[in-house]
Amino acid sequence: MAKLRTEQYIVGPVMTNCYLAVNEETKEALVIDPGDEAARLIQKIRERNVTPAAVLLTHGHFDHAGAARELADAFGILIYAHEKEKKTLETPGINLSGMTGEPPAAYHADVFVKDGDVLDLAGFSVRVLFTPGHTEGGCCYYIEKEQAVFAGDTLFCSSVGRTDFPGGSASVLLRSIREKLMTLPGQTNVYPGHNEITTIGWEKQHNPFL
Repeated sequence: MAKLRTEQYIVGPVMTNCYLAVNEETKEALVIDPGDEAARLIQKIRERNVTPAAVLLTHGHFDHAGAARELADAFGILIYAHEKEKKTLETPGINLSGMTGEPPAAYHADVFVKDGDVLDLAGFSVRVLFTPGHTEGGCCYYIEKEQAVFAGDTLFCSSVGRTDFPGGSASVLLRSIREKLMTLPGQTNVYPGHNEITTIGWEKQHNPFL
């Protein structure tokens, strides 16, 4: 029986999906890509009466990482990101934080993970899938038992992530998707960084970029 319940919150100026991945057995939760609206997210988490265990960042762009520190500090938890994303997080010219007229900002993670790492968080076994291409250190978080992958801006419903930002590469992104995501079971639910949820099987059949 599935113990994962996901809640999707659309935050910030570019309509980013922040996910709350709740373990219904333990009432713990993972906060994935809290890009903005920290106060709203903190309030929602407290209303749900769940205990956050970690913040997981798929990549370091402002619209995914912007509220991470405020959330982490509010609940006394750590921020996770891929080890190759440190430069993106910490460099305003790469994390795009000045793009919408806000002051440029640097972001920081507490724990840097590697491809293939399995994180025991909130009662889930979360496998790190290194998927560069949108950024140099982008990654996805795969919970095999729950048939779920949190894909950030790597893969979208009927589309893929942009590669025209600093550190982006179309060829690298498509290789990441083919080697790391398209090899997952077809029934795996894909929770992307923008737009609607999809499945690996649907994208194999219908995604024009693949």
